[in-house]
Amino acid sequence: MEESRIQLRIYGQGIHERIWKMVYFAEMSALETAAGGPRKDPCSEKTSDLVVEPYSLDVRDTSAVLSVMVQTLRKNIRYKSYMMCLGNSSRQAQRWLKNPDLFLRVVEGKTLELPFWLEIILIFFFLGLSGMFSGLNLGLMSLDPMELRIVQNCGTPKETKYATMIEPTRRKGNYLLCSLLLGNVLVNASLTILIDHILGENLVAIVISTFAIVLFGEIIPQALCSRHSLAVGANTIFITRFVMLLTFPLSYPISKILDYMLGKEMGTMYNREKLMEMLRLTEPYSGLLKEEMNIIQGALELRTKTVECVMTPLHDCFLLNSDAILDFNTMTDIMESGYTRIPIYEKERPNIVDMLYVKDLAFVDPDDCTPLKIITKFYNHPVHYVFHNTTLDAVLEEFKKGKSHLAVVQKMTEVEQDRVCEVVGVITLEDVIEEIINSEILDESDIYTDNRTRKRVTSSRKWDFSAFKGNDSESKLSPQLLLAAHRFLSTEILHFCPSLISEKYLLRLLKHRDVTCELKLDEGNKDAPGNYLYERSKPADYFILILQGMVEVEVCKENMKFQNGPFSYYGMSSMACLSSVNRISFEHVMPILSGNISTNQVFPSTSPQYVADFTVRAVTDLLYLKITRTQYQNCLMASLVDSNTSENQPSETPSILRKPDLLIPSQGSVGVFQANGQGEKSVSK
Repeated sequence: MEESRIQLRIYGQGIHERIWKMVYFAEMSALETAAGGPRKDPCSEKTSDLVVEPYSLDVRDTSAVLSVMVQTLRKNIRYKSYMMCLGNSSRQAQRWLKNPDLFLRVVEGKTLELPFWLEIILIFFFLGLSGMFSGLNLGLMSLDPMELRIVQNCGTPKETKYATMIEPTRRKGNYLLCSLLLGNVLVNASLTILIDHILGENLVAIVISTFAIVLFGEIIPQALCSRHSLAVGANTIFITRFVMLLTFPLSYPISKILDYMLGKEMGTMYNREKLMEMLRLTEPYSGLLKEEMNIIQGALELRTKTVECVMTPLHDCFLLNSDAILDFNTMTDIMESGYTRIPIYEKERPNIVDMLYVKDLAFVDPDDCTPLKIITKFYNHPVHYVFHNTTLDAVLEEFKKGKSHLAVVQKMTEVEQDRVCEVVGVITLEDVIEEIINSEILDESDIYTDNRTRKRVTSSRKWDFSAFKGNDSESKLSPQLLLAAHRFLSTEILHFCPSLISEKYLLRLLKHRDVTCELKLDEGNKDAPGNYLYERSKPADYFILILQGMVEVEVCKENMKFQNGPFSYYGMSSMACLSSVNRISFEHVMPILSGNISTNQVFPSTSPQYVADFTVRAVTDLLYLKITRTQYQNCLMASLVDSNTSENQPSETPSILRKPDLLIPSQGSVGVFQANGQGEKSVSK
């Protein structure tokens, strides 16, 4: 066998101790070329495959033992035949062609001889190990440490268990990689040797070994582990640790070299752009709502957007001149704008010098016509400036400090080779929050859904404050007091709620001259009948709301007395019963409009007359509202007509009665009034 040392005993005459110099070997191929007789002496070509060592053992007269070293076969063949040759001192070779003892056959060395059935079992075993190492190499190395920590904290219970088992081993990235690769290479090499030993060194063995390793050792395991890497890695973690222990002498030093050269493994890291793109691509499968995706995207884009992208341009801003007077018109403009912070400019709009908060006007009376400068100088709110290229996250940090929730945007421009700051717009905290959530925030005072597109709000409720700015000849109440009384009645008292009496007719009722009353206290005789608004046990068919002044109320059999001030009211029970009002329909109203029946048939006069069980006496001069039962019923009827005609308008109804604006006649009569632009005109009575 090749790579072995053999001993040969030779016999002959004249053997001496230096016989090893005369014996050598030649390949049989030289002899085979001599067909029908040797053309060439085969012993003339000495080979180095069999080397006679330079000493002889057990040399006798007729025999000696030679030590021969068999070298590795030079050609890729299974065996070779050699002839022993003997040379004399004159270097002429002697040969014995017919002596079979002089022929040696050198065969390929076999270091492992196993039974056939065991070789088959080892082939399948190594094939399974090859697939396991290949799959674990792809599966475990694809689980970066950062992802495993995330799964440990927010995964399902099973995923958390698997990640906890894998994470300590996966943390040793290069050591794990070297161990798996060494095991995979070792198994694949052993598998190839076994297949070659069974099938021989030929093309079939190469094809079968390649096909088996690629299909069962690479493709199928990697396809499986790429989808279920967490489960496969956790269930085979003990085998992985055992392989790491076996390959420790070689894999651990290599891994340390890689750690030193490549640095510590940090896992997959995403910057802002990559994270946004990943969220966008995984949106159909992530289970996140569109609103949640908008918020995430807006928060990630906050540092990339500047103030100039979201600000409100200066020409679209609501500003006030510093010379303005806080009269009713100015206050109305401020209220209609819907803004709570208003920049103040001096002379020109870009010259913003101060800031006005709407809450600063809480103690301002429009009748005083207070100059705006007095208010701004008293509160002295600082003006916060930012540049147009400032990022939104920096502006948000400034807003969070509480300096202001509105900032004036400046831009550097060159004017005659000088750089000056020019005001180009304003930005608010709401603008920044809208960019974070990627959606518009609308409140009850917004006119536009977006300041950049200037799209108006379709369902916005617009208060008409000009309705409270009446002439002194039309109403005894100031616009502010009229507004306060209107809001108090419509929101605090059920009988005047908008579902019964519309705000339009309630406003007309309050502006009626007979409703607003004044009482001058008779100081000389406080018990004079004129000082009493209600007296106990006396009937009353009116409702009173105190607006200014103080009254004394006496109640109970014990004559308990206490005083009330503005916005206290009395006699609500004297109005029509709400249960009967709810049953009134358009069919009841039309006969009244046509004159066939009276209001007493709708609101029966047989209802019990209201008798006060208390006494109300003025103790100071009073300004109050006095609404009679008839006025209330007529106002209620007008609201009912206005609401029903739009839903069920009969064809025979006169056109002048189809849209009545007010139904408030004097006491004891019913009338329909329609505004003609110059006053109120009686149509029918």
